[in-house]
Amino acid sequence: MNVSIQLYTMLAMIGMGGWLGLAWDTYSRMLKRHERAHWLVFVNDVLFWAVQALIVFYVLLFVNEGELRFYLFLALLCGYAAYQSLLRSFYVRVLEWFIGLAVRLGQTLVQLFRLMVMRPLILLGQMALALLLFAWRLLLWIVRFVLLAVWKMIRLLLAPLRWTGIMIWRRVPPQRRAGVEKFFRRLKGFAGQIKNTKEKISMWFAKRRE
Repeated sequence: MNVSIQLYTMLAMIGMGGWLGLAWDTYSRMLKRHERAHWLVFVNDVLFWAVQALIVFYVLLFVNEGELRFYLFLALLCGYAAYQSLLRSFYVRVLEWFIGLAVRLGQTLVQLFRLMVMRPLILLGQMALALLLFAWRLLLWIVRFVLLAVWKMIRLLLAPLRWTGIMIWRRVPPQRRAGVEKFFRRLKGFAGQIKNTKEKISMWFAKRRE
């Protein structure tokens, strides 16, 4: 390598050392290591350093076609130390500011989504439900009104038959009328006995289940 390439390589490695410090602080802040399981932290650390090694090698490949020298590791270490001593505190403050801004922006977007999307959808759903309930009650009222009207019409049409039956019943001799009434009383009593028997059987089954 000539002197210019060596200089560019040194500057690139110093910059990559600063990048490693910056990337590590960002990664540590985002990962929240104390809140994660140890095995998960280990896996993430391995992946992080593997990615960083690939990035450093890609930069080195771009600058000097991938030639490694011992002083390049010293340049990385110098860049990392320069970042730690000069830029770390400033970068951490900027990073925290950006994270807070992102959190506030996310909360604002969530609130806007709730106000502009979720709440109108909820209102539309409530209005649709109210309309369905109104339509259902209106349908029930119409059906009840129609059935009542039909029932009154049937009663009106059957009124002459009812009056004719009453007149015929009044002309039936008292002896026969008494026999018919006795038959209906017996029929009513038989129906009552059937109902009582059914209730006794139900109570017996209930006791057996207990």
